[in-house]
Amino acid sequence: MPTRPYRGIHPTLEEGVYVDPTALVVGDVVLGPDVSIWPMAVVRGDVNCIRIGARSNVQDNSVLHVTRPYPGSEAGWPLLVGEDVVVAHSVTLHGCTIGNRVLVGIGAIVLDGAVVEDEVMIAAGSVVPPGKRLESGGLYLGNPVRRSREITAAERARIPTMARFYIDLKDEYRGLAPPAA
Repeated sequence: MPTRPYRGIHPTLEEGVYVDPTALVVGDVVLGPDVSIWPMAVVRGDVNCIRIGARSNVQDNSVLHVTRPYPGSEAGWPLLVGEDVVVAHSVTLHGCTIGNRVLVGIGAIVLDGAVVEDEVMIAAGSVVPPGKRLESGGLYLGNPVRRSREITAAERARIPTMARFYIDLKDEYRGLAPPAA
């Protein structure tokens, strides 16, 4: 798998993880059970740590990184991603916290110190500025992001369904499941 250490710290891949051969996972990164990292994605835990919870996926061309400790921010900003999170294509997550059952839309950017609570949808192309908090249950969009409306019950239910789709897909890629009919 395309993983490598940084300063002697190797990524930890828990049971059922899939990392595409063209992706890269570096350093102090823990990928929880059934996480998938897709083509050309980079997960770089070099100057701080990255933790990605069970059943989450990071899709093609996404970049996940962290901020080093510095004066005034002695801990820097690690990247913490919850469970059943869908990180769509070409997303940038940098030193932020993402809750459980979150959809981060195509091309969205979430910056240092931002906190995305559970059950949030971030629209494609949106930018979450540093330190912004996105409260649970909302659809957020724009640059800078703003709350547009409450997500519907169907949208809320769709997020873990989408995460499940990626579990099935990564199992197919790993040769553990037959292709869908």
